[in-house]
Amino acid sequence: MAGTPATVALTALGIHFTAHEYTHDASVTAFGLEAAVALGVEADRVFKTLLADADGILVVGIVPVTGKLDLKALSSAVGAKKAVMADAAIAERKTGYVIGGISPIGQKTRFTTVLDETAELFDTIFVSGGRRGFDIELTPADLVAATGAVLAGIGRV
Repeated sequence: MAGTPATVALTALGIHFTAHEYTHDASVTAFGLEAAVALGVEADRVFKTLLADADGILVVGIVPVTGKLDLKALSSAVGAKKAVMADAAIAERKTGYVIGGISPIGQKTRFTTVLDETAELFDTIFVSGGRRGFDIELTPADLVAATGAVLAGIGRV
């Protein structure tokens, strides 16, 4: 398996992770749910990485694939008045990853990052490893260490 910016960054930081590859079906757009099924793990343990514009500043929200990003809670967590989802093309350009493969780790630009507090319910969680069909399993604490994330209740059903 070739390295991605995410695996390179984790290795450089000395953070342990487990790489999980699976065959991505190009017709699927529910990338995180596809990963959960393909990897045989609870969907609540698989987290998606989303970019939002909070008062003109891009921020990263990481939430379970079983829910949605609560933009009001995210804006509150980062001290902004309002947040809206970032344009997909901007998200790809600023992170260096494609939609469905955006990892919170190893992005081209380091953004303020907020991890949904439900991540702490699990010993390990899964996030994109930097491309479709590739997830990284690591502890929530290691994800926080790698991204500088803060924990907050930013997910909703």
